[in-house]
Amino acid sequence: MKLPSLPRFTMAEMLFSVKCFLAAVLSLYVASRVGLSRPFWAMMTSYVVASPLAGTVRSKAVYRVLGTLLGSTATLLIVPALANAPELLTLALALWVGACLYLSLLDRSPGSYVFMLAGYTAALIGFPNVQTPQTVFDNTTLRVEEICIGILCATVVHSVIFPKGLAPAVLGLLDGAMKHTRHWIQELLSTGAHNAGASAAHETPKPGGLSADRSLVAGDITQLRLLSTHIPFDTTNLRWTAGAVGTMQDRIASLMPTVSAVEDRLLALEQAEGGLAPDVVEMLGRVAAWQSQLDIHAPHAERARMHAQLREEIQQFATREWSLHGDWPRLLRVALATRLAELVDAWDACMRLRRDIDAGIRGERQQSHRLASLSHRALHLDHGMAFLSAFAAVLAICLCGAFWILTGWPVGSAATMMAAIFCCFFATMDNPVPAIRSFLKYLLWSLPLSIFYVLVMLPNVQDFGMLVAVCAPVFLLLGCYMARPRNMMAAMGILMGGFFGTLALYDTGTVDMITFVNSIVGQIAGIVAAAVVTALVRTVGVDWAARRIQRANWKELSELAQPTASARQLDAYAVRMLDRIGLLAPRIAQAGGKIDGVAKDMALRDLRVGADLVSLQRQNIPMESARIAGVLREIGRYFALRGSDSAGARLTPGLLAHIDEVLGYAAARPDSTPQWRGAVTALVGLRRNLFPAAPAALTSAASPEAAMTTS
Repeated sequence: MKLPSLPRFTMAEMLFSVKCFLAAVLSLYVASRVGLSRPFWAMMTSYVVASPLAGTVRSKAVYRVLGTLLGSTATLLIVPALANAPELLTLALALWVGACLYLSLLDRSPGSYVFMLAGYTAALIGFPNVQTPQTVFDNTTLRVEEICIGILCATVVHSVIFPKGLAPAVLGLLDGAMKHTRHWIQELLSTGAHNAGASAAHETPKPGGLSADRSLVAGDITQLRLLSTHIPFDTTNLRWTAGAVGTMQDRIASLMPTVSAVEDRLLALEQAEGGLAPDVVEMLGRVAAWQSQLDIHAPHAERARMHAQLREEIQQFATREWSLHGDWPRLLRVALATRLAELVDAWDACMRLRRDIDAGIRGERQQSHRLASLSHRALHLDHGMAFLSAFAAVLAICLCGAFWILTGWPVGSAATMMAAIFCCFFATMDNPVPAIRSFLKYLLWSLPLSIFYVLVMLPNVQDFGMLVAVCAPVFLLLGCYMARPRNMMAAMGILMGGFFGTLALYDTGTVDMITFVNSIVGQIAGIVAAAVVTALVRTVGVDWAARRIQRANWKELSELAQPTASARQLDAYAVRMLDRIGLLAPRIAQAGGKIDGVAKDMALRDLRVGADLVSLQRQNIPMESARIAGVLREIGRYFALRGSDSAGARLTPGLLAHIDEVLGYAAARPDSTPQWRGAVTALVGLRRNLFPAAPAALTSAASPEAAMTTS
């Protein structure tokens, strides 16, 4: 019989576990020495804020302190005022938790932890003090002191003892996004519209092809956005580059609609002319060669010269007379040149920012002019799902509180606390119930270990050194598993769910089997209540969530078609749309690769439409402003109906006729100003994205009817 092998941990995992344990012991010692009554709260807090990256520990420390102070203040205002009305007190605390959870879900950054913690901190302090409101101030003060000690000890240990900086992870994601974007651009420029044609015809994309690169870019940017919020707290010079990293994220995000538009214009030219003409292939080759030769370490003057030369070549390509090709191919070339120029400018800006980041890490002066980052302010927000999550938390807490009040259950406060915590922890998931069940399973797994400590180990502890020695095996082993993302949930469930609960009983001098069992039953009841209420009120399927994200795209497109849309709104839309693509990708994969009415390629098309809408509103073709306003109005009405899931949403033949009429007027103009090229590019893009099956020529009003699609 083969014996089970012992777990093998890396040096990094063991080092992380040792640092976590040292921080926990230090916080326990300090809290005990200053005479705090619940020193194990400090010890548990040191594990809550622990992370392999020092910058993450420091940011979580700041957020936890702020959240604790906010939640404690709310407790001091609510509990004494409603101490004589337990029903109102329960409702007030439940509403506070719900309001904080709602705000937390609308702040999709690590800073959302402030609101979430403020919510369930009030529950953790308030409910145990319902029967003794006269002690609420003392208990709240002790809670804040214990948490601050745990945070301080964890921050010191993880920042001083072999700190692990964010730079490798951040730069790895940043370079990964650049690599995947470069690969997408190079393959597109070298193969023309071949892969674009397969994508537009909805064929299965080749492995490792353009579609794969799009998904990888979206995934890299989403991960980078989450990680980069910790950069200002890093222990290295990386913290001085937060602005450049944020701006570079936005630049890469803005490349998505541009590259996708180039891809579509190449496909349109291939369809219109039976293949890519030599002049187009030559232009693509020059852009590809420029990108291949571009080096972030090259002298600034040399890079500027190469960039200016290529921009001049693109300008010449856009202003040539294409009388031999016809009006439609001419307009397609203008649109292609405009998007190529945008691609070149954006890629050059990314390279400058990447060099700037390297300079900042080395402590050198950063030369690039950086704009305020949009990445943390222009993300997809779902107010409806946030409200449902908050309502589920309020309902679960009220149900547990009602049962507690009606039965006089001594451990009813434990149930209400756990209901609040678990409704908050997993609220970002489409279906939080499996995660809540898993945590409950790990809590039950911890019971034998907890009972062993209650009955055997803790009663024999005589001093601080013995307590540390008794706890060390469990903490060190679970700390190693905490360093592994796939095992972190299990380790936290065992450690936080059961083991620290036992040590908290040791704090109060009530280490006995009866109290232990009652406490566990209360915790289980609260977790079950959170799971049941969440399943009934707030759980949604991945297909429903994906379609909801898609409808949010359409609603925003209807807003972009309004006269008030601005360039700043376009930049925000590009970031938000890329974020939505990142949200759609795992849901589509989870649904087996296909969801009716939802596709990543459709999301990219919507991204291009948004860029064209706002670009068109920035231009003005003389004597045609009323016609353009009509085009925008019809497009806005169409996407508004799609966003409301209306059965009457359809593209009309009249819209295609209006677009062709304006394009026909534009094609007849002899001038080629930047304003004219911008308007033509936007109109060509709208025609291609909204009517991809339309004949590849400017047609009369009769042709659009035959070309209509309902996509």
